[in-house]
Amino acid sequence: MRFKVPQNVQRADQIVGPLTWRQLLILGAGGGACYAIYVSLAKTYHIEVWLPPVAIIGILTAALAFIKVHGLKFEIYLLALIEYHMLPKKRVWKKGQAEPFISFAQRKVKETKAPVKTRTKTKKSFKELAQILDTHDGAEDPAIQEAAQAKIEKKKELSKLISHKKQ
Repeated sequence: MRFKVPQNVQRADQIVGPLTWRQLLILGAGGGACYAIYVSLAKTYHIEVWLPPVAIIGILTAALAFIKVHGLKFEIYLLALIEYHMLPKKRVWKKGQAEPFISFAQRKVKETKAPVKTRTKTKKSFKELAQILDTHDGAEDPAIQEAAQAKIEKKKELSKLISHKKQ
């Protein structure tokens, strides 16, 4: 039995026809704003007064919902355009003048220095550790524990022989 594997998982789900949730929400909000302006202005003013704001909001809504510029959604493109025009075009490097980048989103973390602990390791602590590892290796079987104990005794005998040869 064959299953259909989706090819483009990054694509948004289409809810109504070719429209996604994002597009539906944008069109609903923009359409509601256009309708509210029309209802409030059409009763008292002529078409020359209420049509420009309704048209501007309608065009902006359609652009936000449907247009992509260089593969970017229109609102992302507008934000990048605003950022481009707000930031300085020419940067001059001055050594040590200021912070290179200040992020307002990051929280300031206080650096606390912990006291440095020095470890003194002796031969006794190494031998104790070796004995713990040799005898308590997680084996519950008595035969394995006896073999480990025999291994420890052989190591002790070898260390005695080596110490006698050095003298």
